[in-house]
Amino acid sequence: MKILLLGKNGQLGWELQRSLAPLGEVVAFGSTGQGNLADLNGLAQTVSSVAPDVIVNAAAYTAVDKAESEPDQARLVNADAAGVLAEQAQRLGAWLVHYSTDYVFDGSGDTPWRESDPTGPLNVYGSSKLAGEAAILASGCRHLIFRTSWVYAARGGNFAKTMLRLGGERDQLTVIADQFGAPTGADLLADVSAHALCTAQQRPEVSGLYHLVAGGETSWHGYASHVLEWARKAGHPIKVAPDAIQPVPTSAFPTPARRPGNSRLNTEKLQTTFGLTLPHWQAGVERLLTEILGN
Repeated sequence: MKILLLGKNGQLGWELQRSLAPLGEVVAFGSTGQGNLADLNGLAQTVSSVAPDVIVNAAAYTAVDKAESEPDQARLVNADAAGVLAEQAQRLGAWLVHYSTDYVFDGSGDTPWRESDPTGPLNVYGSSKLAGEAAILASGCRHLIFRTSWVYAARGGNFAKTMLRLGGERDQLTVIADQFGAPTGADLLADVSAHALCTAQQRPEVSGLYHLVAGGETSWHGYASHVLEWARKAGHPIKVAPDAIQPVPTSAFPTPARRPGNSRLNTEKLQTTFGLTLPHWQAGVERLLTEILGN
């Protein structure tokens, strides 16, 4: 099996290089040159020249706030390029694995979103990702679309690293407490993707849209508190006291793009279809902390 991986240097793409390697020959490109999603003609030529059995698109325009002032660029990368990949997959009879986001929903309520729930993005980024999903569905290609949220990895920057730095420098922190979701490791996303792809090779009827996040839920405040308490117990210098991590509403940190309050995703469909049990978010975060702090 030949796999074309796009976005190889991102957090998810880096992990996918590892998880996909046992499945076949992986031809991987970064976000420039042959893997540039903003060059639609070049992208189509890349797929044609590689002629893969599977296309895995881990590249995206992810600058959520910047997208508000660059809607055309966000749509080009997140929607138009996804459409090109889907058309090429359909032409080749290949599978397309693509990643989307909880931002396709309006963030209302407190019930985890199901794949069949009505969408209603609050910002340009969410709208562009939803348009990418629609383009894939319209193509008729065999696909696995994974909606996820709050993605982190040991490689590159992430929320946990920021909290560790600030928690070691400051006497007090303010962290948003009215947005809820599940911190999800790029390693988990990559491993589940490889597992699902193996299943899809044998059972093409699993083609479809799935929600993929770690188990459980928390707020950004709960996430920060867990990170700092774990680091404190592990003996790392944390200056801020537990009761000095102040919960604040989203309105305390105004941003160009509106954020959903409810980023919870229901993963029953994924777990049932692929025979999986998704680990609790704390397990993945503690593994991340062990890796980056060296304990």
